[in-house]
Amino acid sequence: MAPQFCGAYETDQFSNRLNSITDSTEVMDARVNLSIADAIANWKGPRNDRKVVDAIYYDIGGVHWVDKIERWAMKSEDVERLQASRRESIYQGHPIWATRVAGLFGVGPTIKLNNQYVGSDKLGHFLSQGRKFWKRYLKYEDEARAAEHSAYTERALFGQMTTGVYSNADLVANYEGFRFYLSLFEDDVIPDKPAILAWRDDHWEIQRPFTWADHVNEYWDEALNINHFDSLLYPHMKERLNEFCPQYQQAPELFVIEDETALKDRYAHLQLRDTSELRLDNLCAPASSEGLISGTAAALD
Repeated sequence: MAPQFCGAYETDQFSNRLNSITDSTEVMDARVNLSIADAIANWKGPRNDRKVVDAIYYDIGGVHWVDKIERWAMKSEDVERLQASRRESIYQGHPIWATRVAGLFGVGPTIKLNNQYVGSDKLGHFLSQGRKFWKRYLKYEDEARAAEHSAYTERALFGQMTTGVYSNADLVANYEGFRFYLSLFEDDVIPDKPAILAWRDDHWEIQRPFTWADHVNEYWDEALNINHFDSLLYPHMKERLNEFCPQYQQAPELFVIEDETALKDRYAHLQLRDTSELRLDNLCAPASSEGLISGTAAALD
């Protein structure tokens, strides 16, 4: 099996970012809506929310490293992708003791959803880790407590322990997956929208379609909501990210978050780590200012 299907623990929204790709929201919406429709078709028995969630999960999620919808998005001719080669990715060229798993495997592709660059791995986080988040929420009836376990998994097996990377964007995708499952049955999880499904007498009815646009935002993009790197990996990643300053200077609008205050408020309980010093609008702008000052001084001399 190719590495990108079984071992692409990380993705890279920096490399090839200036190459425009088609937004895949419509085609990805259709795939999820088909799964929802299949989950409730020919329903037998009383209302059972968990049965609906499990049907969707087993259809487009999965118990392996890469969820079915992720595999589909990585291969479908209807989904345009950006793909950094193993030699070009932001994780290559660093000492193996610093990158660990991230350096051994190639990175997964990037797609565009709701006009945001999103690593394909976020689809799996949304469906699989989001389902776990939903189940913990039902148990604890406490979002913050469910979020604590989500953060733990990012510190451990699925994150920093094996890769040196603590992905803020993974935690956001996990939480938005939880909101998706919750929104199947509850009104106003998505503000001013009814639940996707309604129970009528002895069957389910679809009240509105699902759309990724209700969930995907700039905080899914790891070039904007940058990963936290441990002490072994951080200096190498900072050096590498500095190499993208020419791309930033060419198209700074591709590295800007429009309304970050709202996103910070929305995800305040998810234990995201502040990595703003590595954002290119912070990392590259000072260098540009210094260059301007030295150039001015040289002209005066």
